[in-house]
Amino acid sequence: MGPDMTSKTIDLNVDIGEGFEHDIALLGFASSANIACGWHAGDASTMKRVAGEALRRGVAIGAHPGYPDRENFGRTAMNLPPEDVYSGVQYQIGALSAIVSSLGGRLAHVKPHGALYNEAERHRHLAYAIVQAVLDFNPELAIFGLAGGQLVRIAREAGLSAVEEVFADRGYMPDGQLVPRTEPGALLENDAAACEQALGMVRDELVRARDGSWIQVCPDTVCLHGDGPHAVTFAKQICAALDKADIAVRSSSRSAPLIPDVELNS
Repeated sequence: MGPDMTSKTIDLNVDIGEGFEHDIALLGFASSANIACGWHAGDASTMKRVAGEALRRGVAIGAHPGYPDRENFGRTAMNLPPEDVYSGVQYQIGALSAIVSSLGGRLAHVKPHGALYNEAERHRHLAYAIVQAVLDFNPELAIFGLAGGQLVRIAREAGLSAVEEVFADRGYMPDGQLVPRTEPGALLENDAAACEQALGMVRDELVRARDGSWIQVCPDTVCLHGDGPHAVTFAKQICAALDKADIAVRSSSRSAPLIPDVELNS
């Protein structure tokens, strides 16, 4: 084959290990995986199973820490002091890191989950707590955050690698924030519309807000949520659309694990 003439590349990340049946199938379309660390969802056995499969496939593994709120799937804001957020994020990263290390791999990134992710964009002290937790645990880890948001900005100021994330199936506010899930337009239920939005963000670096205005974005990664009923079908459609547009799917994490064979039966 000749040299790769693709003009653009993009990372596709999936949130997995959260109790849904199609985790392994989604890994077939992703270049990065964010694994739940047991607080908002998941458990040690699930972490080991999905991490092992991600390692086999050469998918970059990231920790997906959230609030200690399994009842609400980590999507309800909690008024926790920064020191609790700091220690909680480190605890969850440490749990997954230990499991991945035991399998012969390593973590590549950290992506906060749900309300913790969104609250980090609204409250600087939470963003600083998350960034400091990652920095003190391992400064080689990247942080995934909302494209153009304060989490990625604060991460870069601290010397961390920051990965700007956009969402195929989420609505956007005019200021670039996501439409809250409690409001109309939070989710794009139509797969074709979500696919078109994703392609527009990657190819044209633009997304239309719910008021009709256009927002400029510079995405490094696109999130493919793993909790929807059509998650695998949609992932397949996104990959097909990107391929048709000559956009290659590649991990944006610097330390993506590339270990093809991992023994899980020991």
